[in-house]
Amino acid sequence: MRISVVDVGSNTVRLMVADAEGGVPLPVHTAKWRLRLSEQVKPGDPVPEEAVERLVGAVEGASRTAARWGAAGPLAFATAVVRAAPNRREVLRTVRDRTGVALCTLPGEVEAELTFLGARRWMGWRSGPLALLDIGGGSLEIAFGRGRLPDFVASLPLGAARLTHEFLAGGADAPDPEQVRALRRKVRHQLRDVAARIRWEGPRTAVATSRTFQQLGRLCGAPPGRHGPFVERRMLCSDLGEAADRLAALTADERTRLPGISAPRAAQSLAGAVVGHTAMKLTGLESVTLCPWAIREGVLLRHIEDGPSWWAEVIRHNDEATAPAAPVPLRIAGTSS
Repeated sequence: MRISVVDVGSNTVRLMVADAEGGVPLPVHTAKWRLRLSEQVKPGDPVPEEAVERLVGAVEGASRTAARWGAAGPLAFATAVVRAAPNRREVLRTVRDRTGVALCTLPGEVEAELTFLGARRWMGWRSGPLALLDIGGGSLEIAFGRGRLPDFVASLPLGAARLTHEFLAGGADAPDPEQVRALRRKVRHQLRDVAARIRWEGPRTAVATSRTFQQLGRLCGAPPGRHGPFVERRMLCSDLGEAADRLAALTADERTRLPGISAPRAAQSLAGAVVGHTAMKLTGLESVTLCPWAIREGVLLRHIEDGPSWWAEVIRHNDEATAPAAPVPLRIAGTSS
């Protein structure tokens, strides 16, 4: 069975085509379309028309590519940048009408659950009680569990792009120290209760997923991606704290000269480092393993293990959430409806 998944993130639309052999999604082709939606959509603002057009083109291209590789219609989802937009319903309906792909959004807690599943399968049962951190453009997902799926999940509005817009004036210039202090205060306040829960659970192993963590890990000395996915990559809390201080002293352009920091993510790298370091510090995690499997693998695994019906249920709930509100019946005094 050949299946595919499309992930509409804050910066990139990513396609993965995989064979489901022996219950494991084995990638046969990947592709990406760089949209940089987070640069065009400020928190609380609608997705502009030109961005919707580019999104339609990317999803259509992903669908055609999946078909060329012999996969059925992709399991397509959009993360926080679309989920939080006031015109989310219109965006999803436009993509569906124009491409035939049933793009949906997932609640942040479901994203955390699926990412945990991917990380659990990669790490294996020997990792024991597992804590997960995942920094996206719009939100931070945290999960903890002892089994296949997590016992506890949380989704917080602490995405790297969101916080860059909110506290760092877009992130192009080196920030004022007071801006960074305000950012740290916000992150600590938002994380306080969730971090206390993770400390209480006492995970044996901690993993970090997402492109943000991968780049920060490279900055902190982890092996580069060309060494392959099976090389162990770890990141220390102390190293990440030093990296955050280093990033705070540089402009976005200067950050691109550092190991691992790409130009599209340079502006938001400081916010990502502050969130990652604060989360590790407050949860008591001295180090994390950088896990290459995340939400896309989690979606594919859930599809393989639970069958197509679970995704049909996701689409059904999404359709209910995005359907236009039913008209309120007119009531006239002295009559019954």
